[in-house]
Amino acid sequence: MTDLADPHVSGAPGDPPDAPDATHASSHVTSTGISNEKLAMWVFLGSECLLFGGLISTFLLYKEKTADGPKLHDLYDIGFTSISSFVLLMSSLSMVLAVSAIQRGDHRALRSWLLVTALLGSVFISGQAYEFKEFLNEGLGFTTSPASSAFFTLTGFHGAHVTIGIVMLISTLILSLRGRITQEKAEAVEIVGLYWHFVDVVWILVFTIVYLIK
Repeated sequence: MTDLADPHVSGAPGDPPDAPDATHASSHVTSTGISNEKLAMWVFLGSECLLFGGLISTFLLYKEKTADGPKLHDLYDIGFTSISSFVLLMSSLSMVLAVSAIQRGDHRALRSWLLVTALLGSVFISGQAYEFKEFLNEGLGFTTSPASSAFFTLTGFHGAHVTIGIVMLISTLILSLRGRITQEKAEAVEIVGLYWHFVDVVWILVFTIVYLIK
C-alpha cells in the first residue's frame, strides 16, 4: 500500500513537488513577464536614449557656430562614412545570427558570429578614428569651435559605446569557450544583442542628422 505520508509521492500532503521551481522562477521573472536582467538592460537603454537625445539636441543647436574654424560639412567624406555605417549595420545581422545559434544550441556558430560581430565593430571604430585624424589634419579639433565640440562629443560618445559593446562581445565569446554559456543561458547573449542593436540604431540617427542633413 502506498504511504500517503511520503512527501516524494504525488498527491502527498505538504509542498507540491514543483513548489521549489515556482519559487526559483518567480525570483528571476518580473511582473512584466521578462527577467530581471533583461528588464535592467531595457531600463539602462532608456536612460541612454535620454543621454543621446541631449547630445543630438546640443549638436543641432551648435552645428552652425563654427567661429573661425572650417565648416563641418566641408570636411565630411560621406562616401567613406557611408561604408563605415554599412559595416556597423551588417554587424547587427551577425548579432542576430549569434543569438539564433545559441538558442538552437549551436555553440560553434555562436562563437563564429560573435567574433564576426566584434570584428565588424572594430572596423567601424577604426574608420571613426581615421576620420577624426583627418579632421584634426584639416584644423578641426575639439576646441576649434562650438560646432566641433558638439560633433566630437556626440560621435565620440557613440564610439565609446561601440567599444564597450565590443568588450561585451569578446567577454561573451570567452565565456562560451569556457563552457559558461549554455543553451539554457541563451538570454545572456540576447541581452548583449539588445545593447549592440541599440548602438546601431543610435548611429542611424547620428549619421542621418550629423552627416546627411545640412
